[in-house]
Amino acid sequence: MASAVTTNGVAAPAPRLSRGALVTSWIITGLIAAFLLLDVAMKFAPPKSVAAQFVRAGWPIGLSSTLGVLLLVSLILWLIPRTAPLGAILLTGYLGGAVASSLRLQMPLFTTTLSPVYFGVLVWFALWLRDPRLRALLPLRAKL
Repeated sequence: MASAVTTNGVAAPAPRLSRGALVTSWIITGLIAAFLLLDVAMKFAPPKSVAAQFVRAGWPIGLSSTLGVLLLVSLILWLIPRTAPLGAILLTGYLGGAVASSLRLQMPLFTTTLSPVYFGVLVWFALWLRDPRLRALLPLRAKL
């Protein structure tokens, strides 16, 4: 079990995972992974609608596979428990780029533009549920 450092500098054991939290985290993780893998596939073999969005955004379609590789590497790192925090950081950056592109194109705010934010929150929430070290670092409520 991992340990967390308390305010007085003494190592304390990290909180244990409940079975419900673990199952919920892996369900959320599976859904996000499935969606992002579909996105990766569409980057490597872009359908006409994806190619049209690249043109509309002013992105060269040749960058599609590069974005696919970046997303796939970030996703794999997020799925591996040991590298999951790094993967979550990289996915957050990738999704932030999607938000910036949507803002520049003046896409609808709450649906298109903020959907990467919703996914980013789910990425971190799933990781927070499955990683006791992250829960110890970022508790939802402080103990009084």
